[in-house]
Order: sequence, then structure tokens, then C-alpha cells
Amino acid sequence: MEEGDIRLGRIRRVDGGFEGRLERHIGHDRNTVWRKLTDASALPEWLAPGSIELRNGGAVRIDFADSGTTIDSTVLELDAPRLLVYSWSSGNEPARPLRWELETMPEGTRLVLTVGVPEGEDPAKACAGFDAHLEMLLAALEGVSIGFPFKLYVAARKGYQEQLGQ
Repeated sequence: MEEGDIRLGRIRRVDGGFEGRLERHIGHDRNTVWRKLTDASALPEWLAPGSIELRNGGAVRIDFADSGTTIDSTVLELDAPRLLVYSWSSGNEPARPLRWELETMPEGTRLVLTVGVPEGEDPAKACAGFDAHLEMLLAALEGVSIGFPFKLYVAARKGYQEQLGQ
């Protein structure tokens, strides 16, 4: 992968931190993409083992065993199969909202992921990590299993740092 192939999103400063907006155009219908985002059997293909109770207030648990991180959160907003919002944090940690929006397009689906990052944390790192997981999602939708694309992550993080003037 060449650095120029990276589809960087946009990071902007908001009250209390930063917000990253990552967008992908996917050649699959919205229901197929929704299942990959929400079905417990599909989450390990692109993110990590976990489960999402698809109801407002439903439990969200995602276990990144390799890093020792577990997300233990709740569904904040739900409008299946169009919108899913939950926090990318656990317990008393600051809120790190993830907003997954799916829109049907003539050629498939437009996915917009909004990543909330609290003040004092690295938005370039967070957005680059989600860029890498979106790449894994796109591969999983094609029936291909890939590992975490570390080269993409490093290049994207550098691109986001430049965007932020770091």
C-alpha cells in the first residue's frame, strides 16, 4: 500500500476534545454492512470478539484480549439499520462516542464513522486505528480475512498528525 492510497478522514476540535469523521463508500447493500457492524459472529472478522445488544441502553462489550483492553459500554442511539452510537470506553473513563451512520446509495452504502476523542488523548492515534479497522471491515465484506494493517495505521497516524499541525 502506498501512502497516497490512504483515505484520511478529517479531525476537528470540538468542546472537550476532538472529533474525527471517516467516510467509506462500500459496494454492498446497507443491511449487509449493518450485519458486519453489529453481529457478534462478524465482529471478530474486522474488530474484535464482542457483542452489541441492539436496543437503546443495550450492552456493548468488545474484548481486545491482545492489548488487555475491554470496551464495556451501552448503546446510546439506535435506528437500525441506519444509525448506531455507543461509547468506545468503559466504566469511569471519559466518553469516546462512536457514531456509525449508513446511507443507501445507488452503488451500495455510504458509511460515516464519527470518532469522539476527549481532550488530552491522541486523536491521530484513534482515527488511524479506526482507519485500519475500516480496512479490515472492507476486506471482511469481500470474504477476505486480513490482520491489523499496521503499515496503513502508521501512515494514517502520520497523516492525521500533519493535519493537526503536530
